[in-house]
Amino acid sequence: MSVDTKDAPSKPKHSGTQTGSFMRKTGDWARRAPLLPALIFMIVVTQLPFLVTLFTSFMDWNAYYPDERGFAGIDNFRRVLTDANTRHAIWVTILLTAGVVLISLLLGLGIALLLDRKFRGRGAVRTMMITPFLVVPVAAALLWKHALYNPSYGLFNGVLKWIFGENAPQPDWISNQPLWSIIFALVWQWTPFMMLILLAGLQSRPLDVIEAAGIDGANQWEIFRYMTLPHLRQYLELSALLGSIYVVQNFDAVFTITSGGLGTANLPYTIYQTFYTAHDYGRASAAGVIVVIGTIAIATFALRSVSTLFREESGK
Repeated sequence: MSVDTKDAPSKPKHSGTQTGSFMRKTGDWARRAPLLPALIFMIVVTQLPFLVTLFTSFMDWNAYYPDERGFAGIDNFRRVLTDANTRHAIWVTILLTAGVVLISLLLGLGIALLLDRKFRGRGAVRTMMITPFLVVPVAAALLWKHALYNPSYGLFNGVLKWIFGENAPQPDWISNQPLWSIIFALVWQWTPFMMLILLAGLQSRPLDVIEAAGIDGANQWEIFRYMTLPHLRQYLELSALLGSIYVVQNFDAVFTITSGGLGTANLPYTIYQTFYTAHDYGRASAAGVIVVIGTIAIATFALRSVSTLFREESGK
């Protein structure tokens, strides 16, 4: 007896594919759902304030003249870029960032080369070397201002008196060299950061190639110049770019050590003065947007360096 199957319902051809796709999407959402609160929190905390700042930067908004609030267009940006004090603050920001990053890189490279060698207690020394980076920035600035720079009881003048006697010079370090006082305080704090990145780069070197070069007669300087330094190039770039991103936004050291005086007011401190002293919210917001744009430009180069570094590491 034959069974007629002509009228039997046919099974959808793509039902299995659709079911699999639905299950994959469900699984993806199940994995991503726990991250949604963190994503929403990050958007609320970071992006919404920036949008408000961006909106305010186009407004003529001064708390001293509440009745004159209105749309200003790009006038705030023009005032920021043409103001003599702001231009000086931008120049100070460039000098401060370049000085801190370059000196920290050189010191970090030297310390990383020393800590890459094997010696007794190397782990303890490495731990102690990173402690300046863990100090709260305001506390570090207060330490340098009072414990080291103070002309009456600071350590630097105490060392001069101990070496040269009672007739030793007792300079006022902050008054005589205000910008360098801030630079040295920041170098002390950021050198461990550079050292950590460069030490990681040193430990990723192909040691067999270096040993082969030594066997072939290359001395330590030639190995460093032609093998170690080219290998560290991207680590140096990454350290410089990440350090620039953070140092360009520095406010704590300037505010604590000099209070922006003696020509040391950088752009973040100028924004603080414009906002809290002049109460010119529109111009302060415009200056803040300029800082964000500059930081994004630096961060773009940093991300490219990181991605290139990861590609090279994965290709080894």
